[in-house]
Amino acid sequence: MRIGILGSGLMGGKLGTIFARAGHDVVFTYARSKEKLTKLARDAGGDARPGTPGEAAQQADVLLLAVHWSRFKDVLKQTGDLARKVVVSCSLPMNDDDTGLVVAHASSGAEELAKMIPKAKVVSAFNTVPSEVLFDVYQNTRKGTRPNLVYCGDDSGGKLVAAELIHDAGFDPVDAGPLRIARYTEPFALLVAQLAYEGSEGPQLAYRFERFGN
Repeated sequence: MRIGILGSGLMGGKLGTIFARAGHDVVFTYARSKEKLTKLARDAGGDARPGTPGEAAQQADVLLLAVHWSRFKDVLKQTGDLARKVVVSCSLPMNDDDTGLVVAHASSGAEELAKMIPKAKVVSAFNTVPSEVLFDVYQNTRKGTRPNLVYCGDDSGGKLVAAELIHDAGFDPVDAGPLRIARYTEPFALLVAQLAYEGSEGPQLAYRFERFGN
């Protein structure tokens, strides 16, 4: 697949690298500098290259949205028309100082994103696992044991694409249902994130929580 990475920080950079090494055509976009994008693409190898959100949106089969909630409108403005595009959101709707969710209970960040781009195929995935363990999971895929990773969305075609990406990243995809299920997965993901950043064993603890929790 042709994959556009919208937001090339920790999550976007690592997932983009994994997808490039899994054989996909990856475009890294939306970072602090073009130099960072160039380095990411070079280090990822394969068919990875730097680009702009507009280029990624025009050429990609699927877009991975991995920016802070406060930057959603800016990056979407740069992408242009996303009609019929599969957009996989792996971000949480956090406030500016990352102390809590700004969308919760009656809605979710994924649902609000779908309202922003109503003609796109929005799927929520990857936000329930800390980015620190992504490379380890991907490298362990040949051992036969895969942790589960849930995803949700309203478009069946978009969900099939997301499931393939989840599998390529080393996880077993678990369809949690329609996009409104993100109201429950996003608070869960916040708990996982809190576990991931508490102490030196945080990422491993969060990974075990993700793997064994159902």
